Amino acid sequence: MTDLKPLIFITNDDGISAKGIRSLYEAVAPFGDIVLIAPDSAQSGMGHAITINHPLRLEPSDLFDCEAFSCTGTPVDCVKLGVYEVMHRKPDLIVSGINHGANVATNVLYSGTMSAAVEGAMEGVPSIGFSLCSFESDANFDLAKEVVAKVVKEVLERKMPLGICLNVNIPYVQKADFKGIKFCKQANAYWDDRFDERKDQFNRTYYWLTGDFINNDQSDETDVYWIDQGYASIVPTQYDLTAYSSMKELENWNL
Repeated sequence: MTDLKPLIFITNDDGISAKGIRSLYEAVAPFGDIVLIAPDSAQSGMGHAITINHPLRLEPSDLFDCEAFSCTGTPVDCVKLGVYEVMHRKPDLIVSGINHGANVATNVLYSGTMSAAVEGAMEGVPSIGFSLCSFESDANFDLAKEVVAKVVKEVLERKMPLGICLNVNIPYVQKADFKGIKFCKQANAYWDDRFDERKDQFNRTYYWLTGDFINNDQSDETDVYWIDQGYASIVPTQYDLTAYSSMKELENWNL
């Protein structure tokens, strides 16, 4: 009798044809049996959105040497469909990414990549979101694949605390300049949003979201800090958003 291989589910938010998910598949394929469901188009910035106002469709894909589908929905839709309709059971691991661009600090609240991992944690499955700190369309994912393999190996061997997932961000540096991996906290940093007002060819006004990334956190214990030092960052992330530190103060309100 042979041991069953781990069942690993892969998704992303950049779409099934993205270079990042191909790299993720190549990195995790040696660790188990793979099922892959990814959006049929880019779903960046969708956060934890689910589809409730129109039908969801799955189409088989021959882009990978595994059971693979493209989905008309969001990354979270992909996880739900994978668990309940395709695999019909919880996988041993859910991995999401590799995202084109960092998902540090408050970016996790908007990230489809990380929302897929959070959904996995809500399902009680060890889950990891991976991001490469580069928006280059032809970015080199070789270092990222090595980090993915190292983290996945540890998670499969050691398991993870229930109710959390891992947010892994990999610096875009040469392998010779890569320093290692650090567990750390989420930085107190955010996008200072603004909108560019523009006109289309019919002279109708439209708006394009832009802004600057502001880091108000001078701590040397954050994801932003360690990435700047050439390390990959790992932030344990939970879906329980309760502000426990404020509970006692709020209990004194006269309500």
